[in-house]
Amino acid sequence: MRRPRIKPEHLPVRHGGDRVRIGGVVRGIAADIDDPGGWVWALLELLDGSRTTDQVVADLARLHPQRPGADARAAIDDLIRAGYVEDAGEPDPAGLGAAERERYRRSRALFRWMDRTPRRTSWDTQLLLRGARVVVIGIGGVGCTAAQTLVVSGVGHVHCVEPDVVELSNLNRQILFTERDLGRPKVTAAVERLRAHNSEVRVTGARLLVDGPAVLRTLAIGYDVVLLAADEPPEIRAWTNQVCQATGTAWVHGGYHGPQVGCGLYAPGAGPCYDCARVAERERQVGLPPRTFPAAAGKPRVHAANAVSAGIAGQLAAHATLSLLTGVPRLRTNCEFGFNLVTLQDSFALGPESPRPDCPTCG
Repeated sequence: MRRPRIKPEHLPVRHGGDRVRIGGVVRGIAADIDDPGGWVWALLELLDGSRTTDQVVADLARLHPQRPGADARAAIDDLIRAGYVEDAGEPDPAGLGAAERERYRRSRALFRWMDRTPRRTSWDTQLLLRGARVVVIGIGGVGCTAAQTLVVSGVGHVHCVEPDVVELSNLNRQILFTERDLGRPKVTAAVERLRAHNSEVRVTGARLLVDGPAVLRTLAIGYDVVLLAADEPPEIRAWTNQVCQATGTAWVHGGYHGPQVGCGLYAPGAGPCYDCARVAERERQVGLPPRTFPAAAGKPRVHAANAVSAGIAGQLAAHATLSLLTGVPRLRTNCEFGFNLVTLQDSFALGPESPRPDCPTCG
C-alpha cells in the first residue's frame, strides 16, 4: 500500500478523550476503539493519504515517543484487515475508462462504505460487476425495476426473458413501458429502454415462455446469477431451485403478497435450499388446526400491486443480486427477507439454519 488513508466514508470521531468511533454510525460497519493515551487518534489523523506507511510511523513516533514503531505498524495492519483503510496512491484501474469512473464514482463510494473486505483497488466491486452476467426471468413489475437497476449499476450483461405483450393494466407498476408500448412484446420494449440507460452494458432479450426445468437449465448455465421475477406457473421457484442446485448457479427471487414485499437469495452448496424451507413450512402446517376459507375464496382476485410494492421487491432482488456478485454487502444467503409496507417496521429473515435431510432437492 503506497499511501494509506482511512476511507472517507469511515472517518473517525473522537468521543471524549479515551474512545474513538470509526466507520460512522451504521450498524455492521462502525467500531469503537479504546484510546486512553490518545495515540490511536493521532495515528488515525496521520492516515490521511499524504504519507507512506514509513512516514506515518515516523511522525507518530515524534508525537508519541513512548509508543514503539512496531505498535503503529501493527495498528495500521489491523485497520487494513478490518477494511477501514485504502490506498490513496492506487493507479486508475485497468478496464474502467474515465467516463465509466465518472458514471460510477458514487456507486464506488457506497460500495466502499458498505465493504470492510480488503480489496485490490477501491474500484474492485465495479470491476466485478463489469464482468458479471445476469438473466432476469419475468419483465413485469419486479423484473422491470430489477433489470433497470442492474443495468444502471453496470452489470456487464443483462439478459431479459419474457413471453407477454404490454397491456394497459401493466402501466401502474412496470416502469420500463409507456402507453406507446401497448401491444408490443415486453422484452422488445424493455431491451430498447434498458440500452438507452447504459451503452456500456450488453442488454439482450428473448421472448420465451418458461414452462419447465429444461428451459431454466439452458438459462442458468450461461449466467452468474438467475434473477427470478416471474411467479407463474406456480412451480417456477421450485424449478429454479432444482436447476440452480444442479448447475451450481446462484439465484434470487423477488415478489410480494399485497403489502408484504420480499426476496430470497440462494448460493447452492452454502446452506439450505429453497425446498428445505418448503419442507420445513409443510412440517409446521401439519401441527396447526385445519383452516376453513369462505366459499368466495376460490374466485379470481385482482392482482394487488402498484409501483411501490413491485418496485421495492425489484430493488431488493437487485440488491441481493449485486451482493451475490460482489460480496458487498455480505448478506445472509439461503433465506428469505421480507418487509411490511403497512408499518415500515416489520422486517424478517426466514429459512432453516441448515439443509434438511428430507429435502427432495439437496437433502
